[in-house]
Amino acid sequence: MRHGLVSTWKRCTDAIWLSYLSGFGNEFSSEDPRCPGALPVRQNNPQKCAYGLYTEQLSGSAFTAPRESNKRSWLYRIRPSVLHHPFKKMERGLITHNWDETDPNPNQMRWHPFDLPKKKQDFVQGLTTICGAGDPRGRNGVCVYVYTCTTSMTDRCLYNSDGDFLIVPQQGALLVTTEFGKMKVDPNEICVIQQGMRFSVDIEGPSRGYILEVFDGHFTLPNLGPIGANGLANPRDFLTPVACYEDREVKNFTVVNKYQGHLFSADQGHSPFDVVAWHGNYTPYKYNLSSFVTVNTVSVDHMDPSIFTVLTCQSTKPGVAIADFVIFPPRWGVADKTFRPPYYHRNCMSEFMGLIYGSYEAKEEGFRPGGATLHSMMTPHGPDADCFEKASNCDLKPQRVAEGTMAFMFETSLSMAVTKWANENKVDDKYFSCWQPLKRHFTGPRGEDEIDDDDSLGPSHGRKKKKTK
Repeated sequence: MRHGLVSTWKRCTDAIWLSYLSGFGNEFSSEDPRCPGALPVRQNNPQKCAYGLYTEQLSGSAFTAPRESNKRSWLYRIRPSVLHHPFKKMERGLITHNWDETDPNPNQMRWHPFDLPKKKQDFVQGLTTICGAGDPRGRNGVCVYVYTCTTSMTDRCLYNSDGDFLIVPQQGALLVTTEFGKMKVDPNEICVIQQGMRFSVDIEGPSRGYILEVFDGHFTLPNLGPIGANGLANPRDFLTPVACYEDREVKNFTVVNKYQGHLFSADQGHSPFDVVAWHGNYTPYKYNLSSFVTVNTVSVDHMDPSIFTVLTCQSTKPGVAIADFVIFPPRWGVADKTFRPPYYHRNCMSEFMGLIYGSYEAKEEGFRPGGATLHSMMTPHGPDADCFEKASNCDLKPQRVAEGTMAFMFETSLSMAVTKWANENKVDDKYFSCWQPLKRHFTGPRGEDEIDDDDSLGPSHGRKKKKTK
């Protein structure tokens, strides 16, 4: 029997249950130490498995995908996952992929920190769609969520038929139980649960975070190009859980399936986390953001944010991402003769930003942990007025940037729509005002039709000044 949250966390402090395999996209193999020899030797599907286990393959790519992109794992479990009652549609709450709920909005958007619920609410119940694009049925697109929860998932799990979840905790650690094993994911860490993998989330207390979902492909490490062989997120720092099975019969264990943007539930009489051994390269994994090896300029100019990419999901166009996960970690700023914060910018990508902790360098006021911003395709954005004035006039000595801060960005080549809920909740209607104090610093000669500044007349009552010879 599962004995509740306290005993679950206590049990998982044991090194057996919270051990990991190191590497990204590796061919891993793992068996629970309680059942030595559970993994078959020299074949995948023996006539009879050790310990009376069932064989099951989980495929994350087409069977005929090239070897370098072929994703699959073999699971050896007490019962096959097919053993459940029929799925029935359930209320999906605030999950939606209907991008036509409201009119398009090209404005810069900022959200105050999203509220933690006062009622009892688990991870699935707390999923709320903020923005997105595309359609899981066509297997192309992205979706951005926040999650807020106050209780653990008891005798309940979720799996996603639509795509992969990249989960970013902001408040409260998550204990994520998967078919492959268990992971503890703290704020400043991330985890990726790939398409089809069943998982359950336990929490210590009220928890909040962000999720990026991709409908097509899987996350990979970005190419390093002229950076060379090392740097950014190193493969060895990604951790995959080891096998840890539950042999537990339950009167009603609920399996929740996200399918074509809707939620469905099916009951079964046992825990789905009954995988005794597994091997393959299609697994859940976690990563500590403090392990990121930052690259930056040591001469002039602010570098593009692509140098801070942790994971990417590439489109069919070379160098164009369906989604990038980018972070802005603590680092040194040493660029000479340079405006060091991010430059003013209009972009053919859409940029959703969140703040895990601290204060973001370009907007120290208003952008708070647990909140978010969205700068849509070709919508101008950049440092607020206060940041511009300080950075334009400061002494350019080597300095620590973003100390005590971790901000991140979900960036996509798709034009994302904002949901009705997100247009009506926690929106900072005064966000635009952070740029309004930006002053005119132009020192060149005025043209013939220039407006003469006269503060006493107000901004719309200037006088035209004739050009003099």
